[in-house]
Formats: sequence, structure tokens, C-alpha cells
Amino acid sequence: MGIAGTPENRRDKPPLALIAGPTASGKSAFAVAAAQAIKARGGSAVIVNADSAQVYADLQVLSARPDDAEMGGIEHRLFGAWDGAQACTAADWAQAARHVVGEAHASGRVPILCGGTGLYLKTLLEGIAPIPPIDPAVRNAVRDMPTPDAYAALQREDPKGAARLAPGDSQRIARALEVIRSTGRTLAEWQASKEGGIGAEVALCPFVLLPPRDILYERCNARFAFMLDQGAISEVEALLARSLSPDLPVMRAIGVPEIAALLRGEISREECIARAAQATRNYAKRQYTWFRRQPPADWPRAEAAPDPEAFVAAMAL
Repeated sequence: MGIAGTPENRRDKPPLALIAGPTASGKSAFAVAAAQAIKARGGSAVIVNADSAQVYADLQVLSARPDDAEMGGIEHRLFGAWDGAQACTAADWAQAARHVVGEAHASGRVPILCGGTGLYLKTLLEGIAPIPPIDPAVRNAVRDMPTPDAYAALQREDPKGAARLAPGDSQRIARALEVIRSTGRTLAEWQASKEGGIGAEVALCPFVLLPPRDILYERCNARFAFMLDQGAISEVEALLARSLSPDLPVMRAIGVPEIAALLRGEISREECIARAAQATRNYAKRQYTWFRRQPPADWPRAEAAPDPEAFVAAMAL
């Protein structure tokens, strides 16, 4: 995914810092510290959100979106930029991020991507396959098929694609089958022609924070109880008052279903905290695994953030 910050790749290209990691890893604080270090060296930086929950204006508390004090005098972009009534896809975010990164470069500032949504980062750096809209009739027919039947059909129509998938992976099987039936091309063929990625155009300076899992999970456990005391219940009450579709990402964000159940009297405060903490730990575990395995091996990874001045100097930001 993307291009690591080697001297060869970074020559004569504008810098793009990337600070990533699972939730509660400390990446937001490190991004601010790095931006302040850039400022101390006479430069300027802007932090660009790459978290799929922090994009929504409705989720100030539950997404742990940084407040004014936590922003440390550094400009932050794409935080709370979407109304919850509108789903923000990876393609939507990448388009907006490309614009913000371009603006930063044009004004001589260093953009710092900060977040834990790997699909967002992957889409921005590598681009997206230009798959046309799927025929609704094809989609409905495929989605109505039992998974074993869909997998058998995929084995006939896209054997290489089927071989890459587990027979029980219903979501990916359906996606691969609907793509070839609707477009006449396999999903792999479309993905080979991705477009819009900026990875080759920038001097990427990545850093991945991966704290020890026990520490990460302790932070996850403490975070939600703190959120309840900071206004998360009122935040969900406001969301529920809007009568938004339960299928929207903002309504499925960690903490929203749990607090909604609390407000309906279905569970106690203690059960709400326990469920949301477990959901947060599960999410952090998935993010941890993704960032450990998916980015290139030469992306620096560490259990703790380095000295920000040393990081900025090493990356020549």
C-alpha cells in the first residue's frame, strides 16, 4: 500500500506525513506534537483526519474527536466534515483528502494524515477501481443466493477470484460475483486499473503506532466510561431525535447502539459500558492486525511514539 519514505522516492516530491494506528494508540497526540515540531523549525503543518468516525459532525464525543485544546493551535481538516445523514465512503473521503493535501502543498505546508481507517488510507494512496454501478437486478439476484451456491457460481465464472476467497466469506463472494455478472470483467481486472491514487506523487513519511495489546485494551476499557461522563448520552439522544436510517454508518458507530439500548431501558449503564468497551477492543484488535500486516514492511512501526523533533528531523519535514 502506497510508497514508503525512501530517499529515492522522496526526491523532488512534496512531503506527506502519515501517522496511523488503532484506536486509543496515541496517534492524535503524536500528530499534534509532530506538527508543533515542524512549526518550531519554521515550517507549518495541517492535520488531516483519516478516521471514519471522526468525519461525522454528530460524533464529537463518541469518536474522540480532538477539541480545541487538544488541537494545540494546529489546523485540523476533515474532522466533523460530514453530516451523519450522509454516508462518507472511502472514495468520498479520498476525494476530499486529495483536495486538502493539494491545498497544503500549494501553500507550503506539510499535511499530516492521522487516523486508523486503513481503507481510507489505502484508497487515497493507491486509488480506487473504476467499477461502474452494479445493475440492481444483478445485485438482488446475487444477494438472494445461498453462499454455497454463490461460491459455486463464482468458481465457474471467476475461478481465480474464487480461489482467493474462503467458501464462507459471503460478503466478498457476493461482491466478486455481482461485479463479473454486471460488468463482464472480474474484480481483479478492475482492481488492476485503479486510478486517483497520490502515492506516487508524494514523499510519503509514514509511522505506525502499535502499543502492546494489553495497554491498548486497558485504554479502550477506560475510554467509554469517560465518554459517558463527557456527554456521549446527549450526543446519541440528538442522533436518535433525527430519525436517521439505522443502516447509516453514524448510527452503527461504536457506542451509538449501546447507548440507544440504554436510553430505551433495555440495558443498565454497567452493561452499556461493558458492551461498548468490548466493541472498542474488538475494533482495536482488527485495526492492530491490519496495520501490522497490510502496510509495506519498511513503514516504521513502534510500540510508543518517538520524540517528535527527532521524527520530524529524520523525515526531513
